[in-house]
Amino acid sequence: MGNYCCCHILQAHQVNHHISPNPTKTSSPGGSSFDKDIKQLVPTPARTSSGNGKAPAEGTTKQPVPVALPPVGKVITPNLRTYTLAELKSATRNFRPDTMLGEGGFGRVFKGWVDEKTFAPAKVGVGIPVAVKKSNPDSEQGMNEWQAEVKFLGKFLHPNLVKLIGYCWEDKHYLLVYEYMQKGSLENYLFKKCPEPLPWDIRIKIAIGAARGLAFLHTTEKSVIYRDFKSSNILLDGDYNAKLSDFGLAKLGPANGNSHVTTQVMGTYGYAAPEYVATGHLYVKSDVYGFGVVLLEMLTGLQALDMNRPTGETNLVEWAKPLLSKEKQLKKIMDPRFDGQYPMSGALQAAELILKCLEGDPKNRPSMDEVLAKLVSISSIKEKLKESKSANRLSRHRDEASSSSHKRQHQHHRSPLHHQHGGGSAGSAIGRGPRKYQHHPTARSL
Repeated sequence: MGNYCCCHILQAHQVNHHISPNPTKTSSPGGSSFDKDIKQLVPTPARTSSGNGKAPAEGTTKQPVPVALPPVGKVITPNLRTYTLAELKSATRNFRPDTMLGEGGFGRVFKGWVDEKTFAPAKVGVGIPVAVKKSNPDSEQGMNEWQAEVKFLGKFLHPNLVKLIGYCWEDKHYLLVYEYMQKGSLENYLFKKCPEPLPWDIRIKIAIGAARGLAFLHTTEKSVIYRDFKSSNILLDGDYNAKLSDFGLAKLGPANGNSHVTTQVMGTYGYAAPEYVATGHLYVKSDVYGFGVVLLEMLTGLQALDMNRPTGETNLVEWAKPLLSKEKQLKKIMDPRFDGQYPMSGALQAAELILKCLEGDPKNRPSMDEVLAKLVSISSIKEKLKESKSANRLSRHRDEASSSSHKRQHQHHRSPLHHQHGGGSAGSAIGRGPRKYQHHPTARSL
């Protein structure tokens, strides 16, 4: 099952915060302004919460969410389905522990089942699976993030953003229903013991998908700053297509010619941009810094912050930055699970891109559109490498055929099995087997 990480730990110092919750009003979180937002998102609600957990009366119509995602992202006014608590209890078998996918500051995430067309609760294995995020009733943070998710994710459709299907609020219970992502989070594949480590081309594919999602958010009419870009928030479907999840910390970007917004510092240590952590000034390109950190994780297989690593190596960015510009040093820090199977020129270009994303001054960082263009270019290096390997294999097949028919005349030919690719990595892999991967515990949060 996938891991739906939903944790955000708040830092102590306070600045202006965009969302002003009113926890005393349990029937309508956030007050009248939020009611207005919800009405805009759900112009004709299928049902309203009564607070008693009872199903609605017969004859109530349901407004299904369109199943198909558009080929490109856009801002819409979707008909999010409004669920009762009783319905979501039914969909998740009363939030049974064995259906839990993950847990964090917001609360817990459970796997449930709904009808494919109506999105009504269904029996296990019938219809389509969904992820149901259930807030901690005593968590003010959970209510704030619930609001942000509905406001932002509820109005966006994009192939690289997780789709929000519906929501529920009853008393102090705040729940969200998303599409289910079969392969869970990128974090699981990078830092936990997975039987099949991600190869180079899949990692670049994931990076491109995540970049597309982030670029879309930055280029909407009112730019949105994601604010918590990290590997645990990148979810993967069955084909390793990346989708950004967990919009609980998302915030509207600067307006009226301003370069940044000032806000309470929230996010995760190791991923948050230095200018944001130091001042509370949040720039659109603060997200670009976080992207650079995740891309560095994808190259090295190491987590952004790991207190179990040797002194001087606990902070990945601080340790690895000086090693990214030279080929010999870069080779030493590349994820050993690649087993040498990656184009060195592509790795060098990715390392160069990482350095640009990690620039101290946000003005010097590339835009996400520029990052995306560079990643697409890097992916073409992978294609050329594959074509080259294919040509080599064809050449070897011809040599084998020639050797078979003229065996006595060509006894000196080497067997294709011992042919080394890319600096001898393939040949050495045959002799030694795969290198052992060292597990690195989860990084600390802000």
